[in-house]
Amino acid sequence: MQAVQRHRATPRHSEPPQSIKELLKEFQDILPDDLPNELPPYRTHQHEIVEEPRSKPTFRAPYWLSPTKLADMKKQIEYLLAKGLIRPSTSPYGARVLVTPKPDGILRMCIDYQALNKQTIKKKYPILRIDDLLDQLRGATVFSKLDLRYRYWQI
Repeated sequence: MQAVQRHRATPRHSEPPQSIKELLKEFQDILPDDLPNELPPYRTHQHEIVEEPRSKPTFRAPYWLSPTKLADMKKQIEYLLAKGLIRPSTSPYGARVLVTPKPDGILRMCIDYQALNKQTIKKKYPILRIDDLLDQLRGATVFSKLDLRYRYWQI
């Protein structure tokens, strides 16, 4: 990565330096252009949501969506079903879906878990201080913005 740090920062949307291209090619197996057709492999630690004692399943009626947003949401759901990343559910839990435009105009489907979050036992992990994080960037000249595909659904 030191070779990458020697390059000057470039304006947005410009051609990346050769060293960046080489890294992208080297790690193309973990940087796919599209989602895989399966769930990620089993990991030693599985995510779980722990609720307060005596909590009841939360269910909220859907928000109204315009015909355009509803059609887009259905298209996104069909895509995720086809990829095997979601499946039909009969769970007593239900959260509202929002469809909002991203800065580039593409519609993003988001799930409103506020009701569930209210009865979830919070994990107490400290968040790093922003000034400490910025100190770690001192001297760096190449920065990237990660726009993970469907990052809102990644845990």
